[in-house]
Amino acid sequence: MKFDDFLHTINDFGRYQKLRYIFICLTYMLPPIMVYTWSFTAAKPTFRCRLSENDIEFNNNSSYLFNQSQPDETYCTENMKISVKECQRCYRKTISDRGTTQIQPCKDFVFDRTYYQYTLVEEWLMVCDRTIYRSIVQNIFFVGYMVGSIFFGILADKYGRRPIMSVCIVLMVLTGFVCSFFPQKQVFGFWPSYIVYTFSRFILACSTRGISVTGFVLITELVGPKKKFLTAISVKYFFAIGQLFLVVFAYFIREWRRLSWALSIFTTPFIFFHFILPESSRWMMSKRHYIKAEKLLRHIAVTNKRPFDKQAFEQLKNEQEKSSLDQSHHLSILALFQTKIMFIISMNLFFQWFVQNLVFYGVSQNTGSWGFNPYLSFTMSALVEILSCIVLHPLLNRVGRKLPYFIAAICFAVITLIIMPIQNIIIKNSEKQRMLTFILNVLLKFFAAGSYNIIYIYANELFPTRIRNTGMGVCSMVARIGAIVGTTSNDMLSRVWINLPSVLYGILSLIAALSVLILPETLNKNLPQTIEDTEQMGLVGIPIFGTKRESKVEEEQFNKKEHICLQETNALKSTSEADQNSNQRIKEK
Repeated sequence: MKFDDFLHTINDFGRYQKLRYIFICLTYMLPPIMVYTWSFTAAKPTFRCRLSENDIEFNNNSSYLFNQSQPDETYCTENMKISVKECQRCYRKTISDRGTTQIQPCKDFVFDRTYYQYTLVEEWLMVCDRTIYRSIVQNIFFVGYMVGSIFFGILADKYGRRPIMSVCIVLMVLTGFVCSFFPQKQVFGFWPSYIVYTFSRFILACSTRGISVTGFVLITELVGPKKKFLTAISVKYFFAIGQLFLVVFAYFIREWRRLSWALSIFTTPFIFFHFILPESSRWMMSKRHYIKAEKLLRHIAVTNKRPFDKQAFEQLKNEQEKSSLDQSHHLSILALFQTKIMFIISMNLFFQWFVQNLVFYGVSQNTGSWGFNPYLSFTMSALVEILSCIVLHPLLNRVGRKLPYFIAAICFAVITLIIMPIQNIIIKNSEKQRMLTFILNVLLKFFAAGSYNIIYIYANELFPTRIRNTGMGVCSMVARIGAIVGTTSNDMLSRVWINLPSVLYGILSLIAALSVLILPETLNKNLPQTIEDTEQMGLVGIPIFGTKRESKVEEEQFNKKEHICLQETNALKSTSEADQNSNQRIKEK
């Protein structure tokens, strides 16, 4: 008896599963809060050079005085490798005692306080040439995402889902308070504050990713196979709901330190989820903790008002004992590349994950440039993400995975490439341009969220069971690299040209859309168990060479069987001849 068969006897989606599922989903609100807090605590307001000691208000300068201090557009174009806008707000003209004009970098700045009272960018002056410091913090955060996926995933497989998830929540709360308190330039200086803050954000990312990975595994192991798609797609709604909680906090608390304190206090009650979250009975059985597993499964049966079949559990235990003795299912990471078709599928999926994470986080973390109130833009971004899940939910089960993914990726690419002509046609800084830019950015987030959610399900259905965890683990690592590139693009490439990140996203998304066309569709197909099963799905326009290899194997097996049959036949002949000889001797005597 399989575990899913036994779980069905005690109801695989009853009262017990539904209640625990809700609490696990609530923990899924924490990762987006920790990821996107950076969009508000380290927001980059509009700024300019400070012209004098009394120059403290962003709009109190006469336009004449400010324009006289800016470098000429011709000078910026000929002598700087950055955009004219960046040149004019990071450099200023000064007149020496001899009356000669000099261009010098600004040492102090005045920030616009229309939307933000005080951000970490202002405290550490992470603008112009110091923008790199802002990028490093968030890039290291995504490195922590990568490390946390691997490290806490291994620990969860070894020690269980529940304790590791609880440890991650505690770590997240503690490092959140450290990030709120320690960055104090006046007390500790810049470098101690910066190093401790960056390291704390790294640990915060590790723990946050541990919550996501362990929680998702716990959700899928909690229910039966028929409810796995429903629970996997529904949890995405809570990811977007977490963003809505964040924007409410950020709207009413516009000073970065108080915002960080408030969010850390908000996450503290989640520590007590340790006493509510369940352990995975599947994990208990896989680790041969049969007494604990039986106790938990009996509790599930009582909660779901179903009888507990002791004989069926014994059959399940015997089946687990047999499967635990079979070590042949363990394959190395090299199995992802051992055949031509498996190599193409693996590399294609790695590239898709890289692009979708680059695009998704690049768009999601750049809502401040949508042309409207950043809080409204961020709220719209979260609502669009929810809308994307609502549209995908029925679509994936009717149309499939491949076509919706292709449409989402190709639409994203087209929109990014038509933004520039539209901006050139419409009058700059007009209300019409701002509105159109806002609408296009909303569409970009819709398609980016759609393709981002589809690729996770699609990849999970293409990798064979024996190396599925390995394949998804490598995809997750490559995805973090994409997130790092997306973050760096927003900070650094936009200094060269404001549309350069969008062009990069569009080109890569176009390549990804065309590349996915060679992959097979997985709708209404059984999950592949072996590499041969994946190869039999085939690739569009590429012959299935794996069948030749299989036919050779089958031919060898047939030859072996034929050889054995010949040996048995010869043995029977020799036996019969011996019997005849012996009978003849007896007659002669």
